[in-house]
Amino acid sequence: MSGSSAALQPPVDAGEPVRHPDAPAPGEVLGAHYEHCFGCGPGQSHGLHLEARAGEGVSLTAEFTVQPAHQGAPGLAHGGVLATALDETLGSLNWLLRTIAVTGRLETDFVRPVPVGTTLYLEAEVTAVAGRKIYSTATGRIGGPDGPVAVRADALFIEVKVDHFIDHGRREEIQAAMNDPDQARRARAFEVNP
Repeated sequence: MSGSSAALQPPVDAGEPVRHPDAPAPGEVLGAHYEHCFGCGPGQSHGLHLEARAGEGVSLTAEFTVQPAHQGAPGLAHGGVLATALDETLGSLNWLLRTIAVTGRLETDFVRPVPVGTTLYLEAEVTAVAGRKIYSTATGRIGGPDGPVAVRADALFIEVKVDHFIDHGRREEIQAAMNDPDQARRARAFEVNP
């Protein structure tokens, strides 16, 4: 992204991201991190139902199709929905690091309109890690994975402990997620929410 703020530039001593040995294999679908997530959860009737797939290194691809409920201007995706798709895609990268992190900053460029009915093809990668800070970038294209760029974003995620969600989330949802017998699903429920 050409105009990223200084807050999104990794420090000179930042390290290369390292894919966790237990991360999903390249090509594997990551699945929803939480049933009721607006970005990826199947429990949201008007959600994005974004599907991410692990890539090589600390990268992934994702896609979602813009539905009529996602409109801003007539026939076009709402910019906030597109920013949500970028945020969800970037946040999913943290599963490849096996790190619980929240969005600290997200800068988005809207390059061209995205019509209703269009599938947005997203690519994202972690570019650097510095302590608890995770730097990443994403691009969304229309017309196919090699189509014209419609949106792009740079982001800074901050690693947190699960207590962040326990202290700030609604008790009923937190308890339900904590009681899930599936350990991976339980861990993923807390992976990317702010």
